[in-house]
Amino acid sequence: MSESDSQVGDRIHAIIERVEQIESELKELNEAKKEIFAEAKGDGFDVKILKEIIKLRKQEQAERDERDMLLDTYMRAMEAAEKTARKAA
Repeated sequence: MSESDSQVGDRIHAIIERVEQIESELKELNEAKKEIFAEAKGDGFDVKILKEIIKLRKQEQAERDERDMLLDTYMRAMEAAEKTARKAA
């Protein structure tokens, strides 16, 4: 094996070790997140709602406004269709 091959091998090994370290850290962080949600649930909070808030906070205000507008539009359309169906019945 040439010195160049050894350097390449060392570089590959270093990359793999870094990725494995990050994967280990991610696993630990995910476990910590689960513990936080379990604590919140124990305090009587709805975890699904907390996760929804986290999701919404990641969005830009314009994105949230558009989502809310579409949700409202679709809900009104469904309500109108239901009223029409009831009248026809």
